[in-house]
Amino acid sequence: MNMTVPLTMNPYVPWLASIDDIRDEVIGERAIKTFRLSFQDETVRNTLNYVPGQCVMVSVLGEGECMFAISSSPTEKVYLEVSVMKLGKVTSILHECEVGDVLGVRGPYGNGFDVNGWKGKNIITVGGGIGQPPLRSLIRYVLANRGDYGKLDIIYGARTSNDLSFKQELFDLEKRDDADVHLSIDVEEEGWTQFVGFVPDNLLEVAPSPDNAIAITCGPPIMIHFVIQNLLKLGFAENQIFTTLEMRMKCGIGKCGRCNIGNVYVCKDGPVFSYAQIKNMKGER
Repeated sequence: MNMTVPLTMNPYVPWLASIDDIRDEVIGERAIKTFRLSFQDETVRNTLNYVPGQCVMVSVLGEGECMFAISSSPTEKVYLEVSVMKLGKVTSILHECEVGDVLGVRGPYGNGFDVNGWKGKNIITVGGGIGQPPLRSLIRYVLANRGDYGKLDIIYGARTSNDLSFKQELFDLEKRDDADVHLSIDVEEEGWTQFVGFVPDNLLEVAPSPDNAIAITCGPPIMIHFVIQNLLKLGFAENQIFTTLEMRMKCGIGKCGRCNIGNVYVCKDGPVFSYAQIKNMKGER
């Protein structure tokens, strides 16, 4: 899989990045905001390189830091984006930040999605809730390199229509003829005309073909479990199914030992794994 060199020579020292833009993706109890960051160091800004599925450590200086999957595509030069759900201390402080504020960024970390090895394949993304950001990075990369990939199916759901991240982007994608978008919400609501039910059920409704295909899923663990089971029912092989375990990543550089599963370090060996790999990890089956 693709690897990139971390931005900082010293892995413990972050680069400073300014917030150029903040977008509200979801408003309310499970608020999600997307932060567009540009590095203050011109060399770093102009040589920024990563692959979809990689992560960065974002720090609110003096308060703490958290690991986030990158939600922008490396084809979008000069800046990167992270999408953050308001959950704890650091994410709550992040949600209070404004355009022009300065954050620290370390990374990118992890292996990322094998976008070169998947060329010529049909791509199916299956996401739920806050699991969509790394898939968004992949989707935008595939769309920017559309001739390199086959059919693109985007399956995504959330509890309600208000909980869907990147909603307008997805609605815009529905108008394209080179991508198929399949949205769902858990409970029926007035005005909703698409699938009602859980993401794994929507997957069976769409029933993508496993022929020459790669399926990537990200979301709540229970959703991922049933998505994988349904992909197997549809005929996908274990090495055609991928997910990301970035929620386990802590330091990002294999020093703290908090992400390891047996002898596997999620931050160094992952966070992207095939189901063939995951099913042999103790406690991750």
